[in-house]
Amino acid sequence: MNYQQTLDYLYTQLPMFTRVGASAFKKDLTNTLALCEKLDNPQHKFKSIHVGGTNGKGSTSHMLASILQTAGYKTGLYTSPHLKDFRERIRINGEMISEQTVVDFVAHHQADFEEIEPSFFEMTVALAFDVFAKEQVDIAVVEVGLGGRLDSTNIITPLLSVITNIGWDHMNMLGDTLELIAGEKAGIIKPGIPVVIGEHQPEVSEIFLNKAKKARSPIEFASENWEILSQSSDLNLLSVEIQRQVLPTFAFSEEPVFKFLLDLPGSYQLKNLKTVLSAVDELREQGFNITDEHLATALQNVKKLTGLHGRWEVLNTTPLTICDTGHNPEGIEEVLKNISSVPYKQLHFVIGMVNDKDITKVLAMLPKNAIYYFCRPDIPRGLDAESLKQKAESLGLHGEAFVSVKDAVRAAQSAAQANDLVFVGGSTFVVAEVSPE
Repeated sequence: MNYQQTLDYLYTQLPMFTRVGASAFKKDLTNTLALCEKLDNPQHKFKSIHVGGTNGKGSTSHMLASILQTAGYKTGLYTSPHLKDFRERIRINGEMISEQTVVDFVAHHQADFEEIEPSFFEMTVALAFDVFAKEQVDIAVVEVGLGGRLDSTNIITPLLSVITNIGWDHMNMLGDTLELIAGEKAGIIKPGIPVVIGEHQPEVSEIFLNKAKKARSPIEFASENWEILSQSSDLNLLSVEIQRQVLPTFAFSEEPVFKFLLDLPGSYQLKNLKTVLSAVDELREQGFNITDEHLATALQNVKKLTGLHGRWEVLNTTPLTICDTGHNPEGIEEVLKNISSVPYKQLHFVIGMVNDKDITKVLAMLPKNAIYYFCRPDIPRGLDAESLKQKAESLGLHGEAFVSVKDAVRAAQSAAQANDLVFVGGSTFVVAEVSPE
């Protein structure tokens, strides 16, 4: 098979979350362990950082990878889902793996797939770990796919576990309370392995503290370690002055105040920045040579160094068109904060969602004075645009339904006046259709 035929095989033969939803999520690690056994257990052959959480884990993973590769470490990065190209999921020093690597892996292990019957995600994790081991990366940043305890990535023993925050997402698989969701996310905490929790959330903090205590894992909350002194942003850069509240046991620099420019301009990145800086302190304590200059350079060049897209990203300036992958209530809340910080006359909101989530909570948060362009992301789980429109109208949101994301965006941009704002979002899969190559 060539590359396209290989992808077609993977997309059609293996249970895939974007296609079939919850049934692709396996309730144990058996398949991943069996597949990695066939690969001589690559997960034990490289150092790693494990990053979970509801929101921000993708940005946090990319920032950490950018910092590590800027500091001179050969850095693997595993994330999901991809926006344009399957190979976005597996990078080394920012470069996607080759098409031939994917083709060869599938060709060599097709019989194993037929024996083990892994999901698409389980296969992808095994491929990533195989690549990282063979390429002898110095360190790999591994983003959790869904949850934590039962996620396929949870067969690694990392140097550090990171959990950004807990929010309402994937309740049909992780549980219908924040406590249950936190319990699943806390499943990446390993015995004796330090853990950084991004946000101290009173309703779930005890779950992490108790799990860390049982595992005898040092734990800290990044939000208590750092204070934002000032911030300003334009459409391309976020300028931050941040102060260290707690001096770590080992500090590369005892400088209490840092100034950074981030090329990820969404204000929600301030939370992720605290998480990243606390993670870096822990890595320094473990012997990683990461200077303040490395930090400054890496944070200003995350998109360039890692290929990250879809986070408060400007697609067009006339009319101003911005997309963002935020899609659950907490993510949408941050998106709305950023929208409110942009001067505009009229908001044109292009929105599409998936059909296996409770969308009422998100729709109820959206501004009623916006003009809506309802669309269906081009995946089997995409919610029909007309159904989305009807649900939205029952909550006081008005607009038209379109047959595709691109048609909806074109209509919004055509209708927008010079001082208007076009926003595109509601689902990662909507952003995938408009994100730059």
